[in-house]
Amino acid sequence: MNPKMTLTGVSKKYTLYRNNTEKLKAMFFPKTREQHRDFYALKDINLEVYEGETIGVIGINGSGKSTISNILASVIPPTEGEMTVNGETSLIAINVGLNKNLNGYENIEQKCLMHGFSKKEIEELMPAIEEFADIGDFIDQPVKNYSSGMKSRLGFAISAHTNPDILIVDEALSVGDKTFYQKCKDKIDEFKAQNKTIVFISHNIKEIKNLSDRVLWLHNGEVREFGDKNEVIKQYEDYINWFNKLSKEEKEAHKQELKEMRSLAPSLDQEQENEKAGSDGDGTQPIVQPKRDKQAVKNAVWFFSQLVVFAVIFLTAAYFLVVPQLKDGSVSEELEKEAVGAEVQAGTSMGDIDDSDVSL
Repeated sequence: MNPKMTLTGVSKKYTLYRNNTEKLKAMFFPKTREQHRDFYALKDINLEVYEGETIGVIGINGSGKSTISNILASVIPPTEGEMTVNGETSLIAINVGLNKNLNGYENIEQKCLMHGFSKKEIEELMPAIEEFADIGDFIDQPVKNYSSGMKSRLGFAISAHTNPDILIVDEALSVGDKTFYQKCKDKIDEFKAQNKTIVFISHNIKEIKNLSDRVLWLHNGEVREFGDKNEVIKQYEDYINWFNKLSKEEKEAHKQELKEMRSLAPSLDQEQENEKAGSDGDGTQPIVQPKRDKQAVKNAVWFFSQLVVFAVIFLTAAYFLVVPQLKDGSVSEELEKEAVGAEVQAGTSMGDIDDSDVSL
């Protein structure tokens, strides 16, 4: 079987700032980024998804499920690693891909145009999408007035009718009623019969069991397990049961441990090597210097380059606009002086004439 999607060493890292001032400062002075904490939403993800598979993705809140769905759909790029997607993806998630200021019809047209449909094809698809969404008169209203269920209905209806190669569903069915859920499930079964690839993200274990061929368990931004759905789900449920039995203090300690593991700026291997080097010497621990983010440096260089280009363009435009006006002004002043001089000379001449008349 040929892989439909391949992720190799994919990581997504964010730098956490306390306010926008610190973020702006880091843009101009990349070295200051080292003072802030890096957060790995995903770390070193390796997996292959084959054509025709339905992959269920599970994990507790904050484990990286939505991040991986956005990366697979090319909504956001990975910070590190490589990703290969053979086909067109379509992401269905609440509040994703819909313009809240446009109404239902306008959103349908916009998303279909983005998928390469012509105006005529969109007109032909419009009735089927409207019927599937089944949101009534709200189809004429701005999306910002929709409930979560309505947004999910419209988003799923559009994506289901654009005929994608890969369908990524991120919690989009959790807000709908049972009638809409059944309609969506029938559509997913139809896609599976067409040998399409589906990535299904949900907290509902029953849904995952019913729809998935294999299951991916994301934990703390990393792949905990990936394989047979029954085995992975059993391990996930065992972890949930273990966590629920912990005391409040133990839960907080466990969460703090996971947070620290996820927030380390240097790699764990680098830190261990530094600790080993320190223990082999005089016993003092060396200072671990955070790794400089090469992408951040490139972004800073690109930003300053653009700033210089815009400054040059602005100064050049100002020169050609202002200097001619100044020249015109100086010329006008010279002409005015010449005109005044001419009038004075003319007045003097008239005075001489008048004096000559009196003498006569």
